[in-house]
Amino acid sequence: MREPRAEQRVRWGILATGGIAAAFAADLVDLPDAEVVAVASRGEESARAFAERFGIPRAYGGWEDLARDEDIDVVYVATPHAAHRAAAGLCLEGGRNVLCEKPFTLNLREAEELVALARERGRFLMEAMWMYCNPLVRRLKALVDDGAIGEVRTVQADFGLSGPFPPAHRLRDPHLGGGALLDLGVYPVSFAQLLLGEPADVTARAVLSPEGVDLQTGALLSWDGGALASVHCSITGGTATSASVTGSRGRIDVPSGFFHPDRFVLHRDGREPEEFAADPADGPRTSLRHEALEVMRALRAGETESPLVPLDGTLSVMRTLDAVRERIGVRYPGEDAEPVLV
Repeated sequence: MREPRAEQRVRWGILATGGIAAAFAADLVDLPDAEVVAVASRGEESARAFAERFGIPRAYGGWEDLARDEDIDVVYVATPHAAHRAAAGLCLEGGRNVLCEKPFTLNLREAEELVALARERGRFLMEAMWMYCNPLVRRLKALVDDGAIGEVRTVQADFGLSGPFPPAHRLRDPHLGGGALLDLGVYPVSFAQLLLGEPADVTARAVLSPEGVDLQTGALLSWDGGALASVHCSITGGTATSASVTGSRGRIDVPSGFFHPDRFVLHRDGREPEEFAADPADGPRTSLRHEALEVMRALRAGETESPLVPLDGTLSVMRTLDAVRERIGVRYPGEDAEPVLV
């Protein structure tokens, strides 16, 4: 497999054909230095329909063919997260670089297996935590890191969907890693850890469904330096998806859509509030293009991981999510199986 040069297009494969795969493919089509050359699904009919929709030349009715396709520079894994370990692992074993949707895996053990495999094979691997690549989120982090609000004291963030979701829906299916925490709560947790790193202690409470997944979860994360983060996720009520970061000399408020904001407000003690707005040139707030651009930049630079979404940071978030699930009593089928050796 070639390593893309600056003047070359990066050739993408897409594994899975659901809604997030379609959104990502649509954004790739608009990038002049990206080319989607293949798509794979468990069924050939689905793969062919997806390929026709986006003008993709090759459609595979199985993951293995995509993993072995040496004409692909990087594979975007867009399956439900219960299949991330198997799908991303297959591609890494086939020598492909991988961008894997969030949450990265079901649990820390699976995440560690993928990271170890990528490092052993010398392949690029990144979680598709698009929030970390968002220009306005990067601006917010830079302000915090530069001391604009002093020492961070508290972080608050929420993400809830109104539902209701029936028991058969993937968000309530334990076999698919259902529940609010992994699908939605990964965002508030990742936001808090973007600013504060891994917490020293985790407490949590949840309301569980009859199937045993969390319908809503609240967690309090704490750090040795005294900082606290309050995070909430729900599939029983739509929330503002807001966030606030309070420091010793001010705060930053993200009024809505904190993981893909169109603006935030900086309040500094003794000064007038300052509003920071998204640049229209960066595209719609729902665009996934920034994570694609970061992957392509890293591949051209010969990097095996992104400094914006480092693998150790992904493992850290998975460790926190595991801790929350332990506190609330959510366990998925098959988690007691023997670990996969790499």
